Amino acid sequence: MTTTQLRAIATNRSLLSTEELAAQLTLRPQSIRKRYCQTGAYFCLRPVKMPNGRLMWPADALEQLAGAQ
Repeated sequence: MTTTQLRAIATNRSLLSTEELAAQLTLRPQSIRKRYCQTGAYFCLRPVKMPNGRLMWPADALEQLAGAQ
């Protein structure tokens, strides 16, 4: 998926999967998962843990990260 496609998906939903967030941040999903396991968050972002164990992140994650710096 391209970044434009991911942004279009994000605007229609309130949560993103770890893979979608990683694609937006140009990171590997494992980097986000590792930071979450170490600190309980990815910098200032806290995910919602779904009943199946998946982490779902806020769709406005890029704006939140930009505002935290």
